[in-house]
Amino acid sequence: MSVIERIEEQLASQPVVLYMKGTPDFPQCGFSGRVVQALQACNAQYRAINIFEDPELRDALKEYSNWPTYPQLYVNGQLVGGCDIVMDLFDKGELQGMVAAAQ
Repeated sequence: MSVIERIEEQLASQPVVLYMKGTPDFPQCGFSGRVVQALQACNAQYRAINIFEDPELRDALKEYSNWPTYPQLYVNGQLVGGCDIVMDLFDKGELQGMVAAAQ
C-alpha cells in the first residue's frame, strides 16, 4: 500500500481525523495541544495520528494536503486547516457545528 493510500484509508476510517505532533494525552507541540483542547471542548470523536511515528507519512501528507505545517485537521476527508484556522472556527462557534454534523 502506498503512503497516499494509507492517508486516504486513515481519512476514511473516521469523520474527524487529526494529524498531530504527539498524542492527545501527550501533545509534543503547543499548536497540537490547542487543537486537541478545542476538539475536546466540542466533545468530538476523532482519530489522532502521531506524525512522529511515521516519517514517510509526515512528508507525504504535506504534499497530499498542500499544507506545510502540523497539526492538520480533517473533517469528512477534507482539510479544515491548522491550529490558527481551527482556533478561529472554535472561537466563532463554527467548529462545534462542523464536528457535530460529521459524527
